Amino acid sequence: MPLVPLTRNAFEELIPVYATGAQYVYYWGKFRDFIQQLLISVVAVTIIAFGGGFLGSGLQLTLGIIAALYWLWVPVAKASSRNLKYRRYKYSGFWQGRVLDVYVTEELIGTEETANQRGELVIVENRERRLNLEVGDKTGFATTVQVPLVRSHQVVQRGLVAQMLVMSNEADLSYIAECSDIYLPSCNLWISDYPCVRRDLFQEIAQQLKASRGESREPRRRVSPDGYR
Repeated sequence: MPLVPLTRNAFEELIPVYATGAQYVYYWGKFRDFIQQLLISVVAVTIIAFGGGFLGSGLQLTLGIIAALYWLWVPVAKASSRNLKYRRYKYSGFWQGRVLDVYVTEELIGTEETANQRGELVIVENRERRLNLEVGDKTGFATTVQVPLVRSHQVVQRGLVAQMLVMSNEADLSYIAECSDIYLPSCNLWISDYPCVRRDLFQEIAQQLKASRGESREPRRRVSPDGYR
């Protein structure tokens, strides 16, 4: 069962328009991100309250409420925008293959400027350990995903069954434009940065397809993280 096309209805249920709980938590971020969003709300409310008199009381009140709740609605807006990007694809499929390779790298995620004890400006590199997971199937299709490394990744090894949602604008799914997070059913583990799909529904579809398994032997090209083709 390398690849099984899904109906449009199933695709839209897997990736809803509005943010799921997991997607909201993802964009909520860490405590530092919350404080930053809260400060933006406070500053925006202050500007509107003291500098927005020319807007009229009704509009000023509306903008004030929107600004005050910025910290609350911005994660929803970001996740919904990302979901809409996925939903632009016309076709989707349930893909199953195996883990071909797994390895850890250290990636540069940003830099910070700070001063040392002598008052000199020093650039500090922020690096993060990441899991690189290559998955593929018997047709020759393969792709690699990279996610932040967490303790639960210790169980990942070559040969494990891997499942994911693939997206395309081609009816036969011969050109894979986007892939979702990866599910490893034997470990009940998701390899993910952004929780793209509704996981409960994805697992339900996986069980349904397992009960009525089919084979797809159409070859597809190897893909890379930069361009799924």
